[in-house]
Amino acid sequence: MSSNDIYIVGVGMTPFGKFLDRSVKELTAEAVNAALMDAGAGIADIEGAWFANAAQSTLEGQGSIPGEIALRNMGIQEIPVTNVENACASASTALDMAATWLEAGRGGVALAVGAEKMFHADKAKMFSVFDGGWDVHDVEAATNRLLALGADIEDPDGPEDSGARSVFMDVYAALAKFHMATFGTTQKQIAAVAAKNHVHSQHNPLSQYQAPMTVDEVMGARKISWPLTLPMCSPISDGAAAAILCREEELHRFDKSRAVKIHATALRSGSDRKPEEFARHVTARAARDAYEIAGLGPDDMNVAEVHDATAFAELQQIENLGFCEFGAGGALTQSGATSLGGTIPVNPSGGLESKGHPVGATGLAQIFELTTQLRGEAGGRQVENARYAIAENGGGFHGIEEAIACVTILGRA
Repeated sequence: MSSNDIYIVGVGMTPFGKFLDRSVKELTAEAVNAALMDAGAGIADIEGAWFANAAQSTLEGQGSIPGEIALRNMGIQEIPVTNVENACASASTALDMAATWLEAGRGGVALAVGAEKMFHADKAKMFSVFDGGWDVHDVEAATNRLLALGADIEDPDGPEDSGARSVFMDVYAALAKFHMATFGTTQKQIAAVAAKNHVHSQHNPLSQYQAPMTVDEVMGARKISWPLTLPMCSPISDGAAAAILCREEELHRFDKSRAVKIHATALRSGSDRKPEEFARHVTARAARDAYEIAGLGPDDMNVAEVHDATAFAELQQIENLGFCEFGAGGALTQSGATSLGGTIPVNPSGGLESKGHPVGATGLAQIFELTTQLRGEAGGRQVENARYAIAENGGGFHGIEEAIACVTILGRA
């Protein structure tokens, strides 16, 4: 989808964290009102809305129409509302759909919002949210297939039960082991990703965690699923994020000096590729699509937000985005290139590992961060002279990779 005449004119985001006393309705209203205020707009300006959520049906039983419920609660009604559920890529998919709707001329101003209430007193129920993120009719075979990828690398400390966790932490651990066996990637390089992101997040007042960590502290933390330790894994989070979009002919209604242009959005689903076919990875294919639509390439990007559900995931995705050769993500991270002040800062927000990961909001939280960066309003985490930015947001697992990937390229207007 080419979005050369679509702009982001307002963004809003709640703090991310664990909020037992806050509802999806409250989180939605806070993010949407912040985006409207940022745009200098009102509810009456919104002509269509896309609402992303992945967990509410499981945790609360509010399925089918969560968007209509949450948005009418704050006075948004009588407009088309579309509910979007695409696993962890729900919010970026909502942005893609809103931009496509605007580009088709169906309206002039649209809202994309993602909200998630993940934290729950019942841990078993909380972790059950992730059970539907792959083929529920093929769980045993899928588990064995993915875990087999890491069979050539053993945990030096031996197996142990590290407690309750999402099954996807074991999946990411197996993928990390495969990368280690194939390219010589080390646990220390993976830890460097997490340490970098925890350092970045100390400058983000909306992050769930805001304390810096060293590589040694990351490696010495509680093991989740080797080679992953706790600070290398995204936490359970609550939160919401939103964006106001408009067509170019409606831009005069807003502050054009703060508008951010959507150069491209690209969605791809995964395939039955072989593990060693790295260039066919779903994100690599979506990235090539996005670069082609935008007429840009990896070297044009100044800042990136990627889906680091684990530290290894960031290492993998910076390779898929073309920032280095396949297998070189660990070395690139250790070089400092992906840190603030480096050649391509990645996850200045702190990423999912430190900023937090409310599943249905994550993609738009990335857009919030990159819009803030392109406006030059990111404070202590600002990437200097950022002109182009890229976001990568993936969701679910099917086969040996994410079921869906969305890549978005933004630029200063």
